[in-house]
Amino acid sequence: MASLRPLRARIARIEVTPRQFALVALVALVALTAIVVTGAAVRLSGSGLGCPDWPRCYGHVYPPLKTHALIEWSNRLVSGAVGVVVFVVAAAAWKRRPFRRDLMWLALLLPIGVLGQAVLGGYTVENKLAPGFVMAHFSLSMVILVAAVALYWRAREPTIGPVPEQPTDCVAVWAVRALAPFAAVVLVAGTAATAAGPHSGGAVGQTIKRLHFFGARTLSWTVHVHGAIAFAFGIAAVMVWVMLERRQAEPMLRRAVSWLCVLVAGQGVVGMVQYETHLPSELVWVHVAGATLTWLCVLWGVAAAGRLEPRLARTGSQIRASVAARNS
Repeated sequence: MASLRPLRARIARIEVTPRQFALVALVALVALTAIVVTGAAVRLSGSGLGCPDWPRCYGHVYPPLKTHALIEWSNRLVSGAVGVVVFVVAAAAWKRRPFRRDLMWLALLLPIGVLGQAVLGGYTVENKLAPGFVMAHFSLSMVILVAAVALYWRAREPTIGPVPEQPTDCVAVWAVRALAPFAAVVLVAGTAATAAGPHSGGAVGQTIKRLHFFGARTLSWTVHVHGAIAFAFGIAAVMVWVMLERRQAEPMLRRAVSWLCVLVAGQGVVGMVQYETHLPSELVWVHVAGATLTWLCVLWGVAAAGRLEPRLARTGSQIRASVAARNS
């Protein structure tokens, strides 16, 4: 025990600066985004059941020399590395000086979310990639990205108090915020289309459950519903962009929504091409990666829109401004 005292004292002296913590939060955000893309690659390569058991692989801690098993096991290793990163973020939030409670709680959500993903992933494998589990697995990744974006964005702020300039254009702020639940519906519809498609995640010869509530028409129905919702979302994004340009909103907010419109347009092109070419796995992977980037862009826009100043504070400032105007 005495030999551990110098180590404990050294750890106690560690302090993380705000700039260092913001960098660590950015690394976590990139890692959590990357694991979504690599996970999609596992599924689309037919390696979702490369290791039919969890957490072991064919009963061992290492995979056999089989392509699908190696791909699935490699993704598990990457997931483990991401887990280490998010635990480092939580530790860094505790050691950040000055300490901020809001960053601590956001940082704790990341390892909790990754642990939840690990458990859900295990159930997904045990249930032979049942559509509901696969859809929930992807959706949980998107929820974790919400916490990761919020953590990085708030870590960039120097203090816990209000930002120097609070947004006062309520219409613009709420219009951008409304895009988030709309985008979430598009994502869920997209997971349903994938769950009904030919890429089950299993290799040839493996029986994987698919969505089939309309029989042979399920894939066509889900794809068209997803396309219609995505098209409506694209129209909404363009309308918000036009409104922001006319109201001369903050440059970063306009830039975020501009990129969102570009990504949605690109997603539409990729979606149509992949459907006409009978859903090749490479294009489906591009579409999933694009969907992840689109979701991040939506979150970027919501963060750039800012937190509205409380109504009472706005009223007080307006009263002070009117009094000053009368006295001048």
